Amino acid sequence: MNFEQLLDSIDPSIYQNLKRAIELGKWPDGRVLSKEQREMCLQAVIAYEHKHLSEDQRTGYIPPKPHQHCGGSGEVAEPDEEQPLNWKH
Repeated sequence: MNFEQLLDSIDPSIYQNLKRAIELGKWPDGRVLSKEQREMCLQAVIAYEHKHLSEDQRTGYIPPKPHQHCGGSGEVAEPDEEQPLNWKH
């Protein structure tokens, strides 16, 4: 079975079990995940979410903030307006 076939066989309950294993660092029976198992679980969870969930429901999603800008003038910049970066040491 290749990785694509494995991903196609993941259902919502398996997805939840993989997420829980990543969160706790162990399988439901108490065995600790190896580094390789954790990496594979992460890849499977990310691939499942990409295929089945909208962007705002995926792990690690951070919603964009309106009128986010760089600079210290305190003024809110228009979204497309260029703002210079001022590096401070």
